[in-house]
Amino acid sequence: MIGACRRVAATASSWGCQVTAQSETHSEHSASGDGGSAATGGGGGGADDELLLAALLDGMDAALCAFDAEGVVTHWNREAERILGWTPDEAVGRHGLAGWAVLKADAPDIEARLLGARDTPGRQVHEFALMTKDGRRVLVRTQSSGVSGADGRPTGVYCAFSEVHAQIDLERSIALSEALLEDASWGVVIVDADLRPAVVNAHAARALGVSRSALLGRPLGELLEQGLEELEGAFQHVLAQGAPPAPCEIWVALRSSPSGDGRMGEARISDARISDARGPNGDAATRRCWRSGFLRLSSPLAEEPVPLGVAWLFQDITHTKRAERDASRTRFRDAQLHRAGRAAAECEDAMEAAALHLDFALAGFADHALLDLEASVMAAAPSAAAQPAVPSPGRLMAPTRLVRAAAAPVSAPGHWPPVEPGLRSGIPVGYGAGHPAVQAYERGGSVRTSVGGVSASVSEANLTADWAESRKWPHDTVHGLCAVLRSRGRTLGVATFLRGAGRRGFDRSDAAYAEDIAVRLATLVDLARSQP
Repeated sequence: MIGACRRVAATASSWGCQVTAQSETHSEHSASGDGGSAATGGGGGGADDELLLAALLDGMDAALCAFDAEGVVTHWNREAERILGWTPDEAVGRHGLAGWAVLKADAPDIEARLLGARDTPGRQVHEFALMTKDGRRVLVRTQSSGVSGADGRPTGVYCAFSEVHAQIDLERSIALSEALLEDASWGVVIVDADLRPAVVNAHAARALGVSRSALLGRPLGELLEQGLEELEGAFQHVLAQGAPPAPCEIWVALRSSPSGDGRMGEARISDARISDARGPNGDAATRRCWRSGFLRLSSPLAEEPVPLGVAWLFQDITHTKRAERDASRTRFRDAQLHRAGRAAAECEDAMEAAALHLDFALAGFADHALLDLEASVMAAAPSAAAQPAVPSPGRLMAPTRLVRAAAAPVSAPGHWPPVEPGLRSGIPVGYGAGHPAVQAYERGGSVRTSVGGVSASVSEANLTADWAESRKWPHDTVHGLCAVLRSRGRTLGVATFLRGAGRRGFDRSDAAYAEDIAVRLATLVDLARSQP
């Protein structure tokens, strides 16, 4: 009896079925005079064994029937009743399936295949059509196996079956889950109700920078530096309300590995030439945008939906999002240059038009803009030959003297310039030799700088005020970009753009935009020099 129970349980397990012991008993009959049944293996099992087998059969999610050695139905569970409509009382005791569960024309072939499992080792899988009580035909997939008695002789056959479409749906679900967790181009993470990863596919492990096994059961807070609250909030919402109607895009930042280069966090005060130490948008290189979809997982076997966790599917779209932002920013800046040019065309004074260009440059780009010109620029217009752009070798250059010509905004809150902009006085701004504006003027190229260096984070707030004050910039400045003004082979001055702590650092695209503005400013300044 125990061996039969084990074989039935193995069959249910192979079909992906749940077996639940139930209190109800099962109506079963044995063929009279054979001293046993297929399920009892020919032995005289006790009443407890019969009750156990009945509960086991009725608790299965797969339909199951059994035949003795003569082909008489000995067992018929409730799932078989659900599929075909025949009750156990109507099915048990019938000889074969012909005329009631199978068409008479099909009966010999089907019964031969089913009863043939008595003499064949292992399980036999077949597909054929059965008849329901109301006359419909149902295509089923069967798995049959022989039952042997204590003496080893075959005593019957038991057969588990289910509707083919249900079995195919199950196989597709299993194949889909395996494909998602192995070969998918999306990251897949299944988190449990405690929001800890329970299953992780290879793509997600690579995106998070850890191995699949190391991520299991590990809090996501150990991996994510930014975006954790938003992600956990999404998990909790899905557990409570269900899946959202559309994917969402979440920006995250991965934590640096302990063995990684820690120089990004060092406090350095230095000026640097244009470099690409930061990401395309000035962000840390680990900041990523993941398009994420969420699904609530519930047990299909529970009577009431019980959340098992959340399936999180995501794809890295960082490059796409950055390209979209760059394109949008480029369109806006082109429009600003166009508007500035239209407005400047209405100005009679060239220097007034240059100041107008600075005002237009601030929108979406900088908090402050400064225009410093070389002290001799506004003198009588010299010829290009008399004022070479680059000194001859061995010739010492005179100290650079830059005079504040314009500033935008004219009066920023909390900022009063030590010297009001104007060229008539000729009083230079007190820039030191290592000032970024002086470096840009002497080198003839753009220079960008930040508190702690171009690639450093802006977390050293106590250094900001001193750093900005030493450069004669507003006290809240943390990022600076200096673009040189060149016209007709001569360096005329420097345009400086400044950002506060609420903005990211300048990047290469910002430098290119600043150089476009500087070209227009240089043209206007050169025009002002030629005016009487």
